[in-house]
Amino acid sequence: MFEVSITSEVELETTARSMLIAFPDARTFAFHGEMGAGKTTFIKAICRQLGVTDQMSSPTFSLVNEYITQNGQQIFHFDFYRLRSLDEALEAGLEDYFYSDAYCFVEWPEKAPELLPAEAIDVIIVAQGSNRLITAKPTS
Repeated sequence: MFEVSITSEVELETTARSMLIAFPDARTFAFHGEMGAGKTTFIKAICRQLGVTDQMSSPTFSLVNEYITQNGQQIFHFDFYRLRSLDEALEAGLEDYFYSDAYCFVEWPEKAPELLPAEAIDVIIVAQGSNRLITAKPTS
């Protein structure tokens, strides 16, 4: 299990690096937290640690954004907030991404938990005033 309390956004970069080191073989991370907890902000920090230099944003309306690292590796960022059903996700082919060996970062995974691989890592972000408690652990 990985757990850290951060007091500023500046700490996100080292927290992102530390989490990736803690789960070196993980490729799917499911981000849980209230609206505004910092899921997208933390995913951006993780992507920067993986070498993404492109503009990053939440894929709220497109369901998935693809980023490319400096060495050409694909990273997929999902936002299931507006997902209406599991069928919608399956029709969009979202399940295929999770078995591509690319990093997959999923916001609002509780909207379609059946899609996620059993070896996904749950990342829970809890806002505590201006601080954040970030906990990560295997789903199963």
